[in-house]
Amino acid sequence: MKTVFKAALTLVASVVASQALAQVTFFEHANFQGQSFTTDRQMGNLARGGFNDRASSVIVSGGGRVRWEVCEDVRFGGRCMILRPGQYPSLNAMGLNDRISSVKPVDRDGRDLADRTAPQPLASQVTFYEDEGFQGRTFSADQPVSDFSVIGFNDRASSAVVLGQRWEVCMNSRFGGECKVLNPGRYPSLASMGMNDRISSVRAVDWNTRVEDRRFAPAPAPVYDSRRRNEERLFEANVTSVRAVVGPAEQRCWMEKEEVAATRGEPNVGGAVVGALLGGVLGHQVGGGVGKDIATVGGAVAGAAIGSNVGRNNSGQPATTRDVQRCAERPSNAAPAFWDVSYNFRGIEHRIQMTSAPGATITVNDSGEPRS
Repeated sequence: MKTVFKAALTLVASVVASQALAQVTFFEHANFQGQSFTTDRQMGNLARGGFNDRASSVIVSGGGRVRWEVCEDVRFGGRCMILRPGQYPSLNAMGLNDRISSVKPVDRDGRDLADRTAPQPLASQVTFYEDEGFQGRTFSADQPVSDFSVIGFNDRASSAVVLGQRWEVCMNSRFGGECKVLNPGRYPSLASMGMNDRISSVRAVDWNTRVEDRRFAPAPAPVYDSRRRNEERLFEANVTSVRAVVGPAEQRCWMEKEEVAATRGEPNVGGAVVGALLGGVLGHQVGGGVGKDIATVGGAVAGAAIGSNVGRNNSGQPATTRDVQRCAERPSNAAPAFWDVSYNFRGIEHRIQMTSAPGATITVNDSGEPRS
């Protein structure tokens, strides 16, 4: 009898512990960014927690039989969706972005209709790129990797994309040496955190794990999780415009001699040399290929003509010179930072930014959201 009683107590304790660990955390922005609010109990009005109509991503943690029902209106009114344990980096797909007003735990044996259950949350993932700017060979992981040598990527990562949850990257194998924690987002260069070509191991970091501020990498650029959800139906949308966005114009500066005064009526040979140099530098900043050569020659000739007249004045005094800095801007020759892409799906114009040039179409889901 005592054995049965102890077993019953153990069962009750495990259920209570499971219920106690179950909680839901709302984040102000997609990809678990911005302010957050966590609850482990029913809330008929999220305004009491200062989070009404503010959630853009959600993490459902804990185990057991508990799921969470989130609703558009207070006191569980309006349209509701049931969230299974996992991470939801965006609420757009279920039409609840900035629209959740109440939440409550739901037992798995309770009313749980298929049309009210959100898509299965996606697994967390980190992708490393061999070169900066998400170029070159890649390697993706959704499980801990204690030694990059095994997969031929040791000390080769130069940029990364993090999806789902936080990941810790370390300089040594088996998570040794200096480590940094990466939040979800795009890291076009790992150099700023001292990790370029130095990562040897990686592992996910649970959202409940306390991380010191000094261990976090610099804030990443936002990332959109374009992975397919639960075999959702996909379509092809026509691209209507593409614009490559590069960095700001580059500035080139140089020092030159400037004439202050010159002898009346005599050509200024020194001025001609200075003018030719100035014209040549400016000429190199326009055109390309053959056009560049032509611009250089034209610039030098024009500069010499102007320079030969520098110093002619009415004072009759010998000219003096001084050093002057000149600057001119030229278009940036850097690779595009991103592509600004517009596409049309079912008569609605959409606009996204991509890290590589698109083709003639964009793959989207039924709501027009991009999918890879």
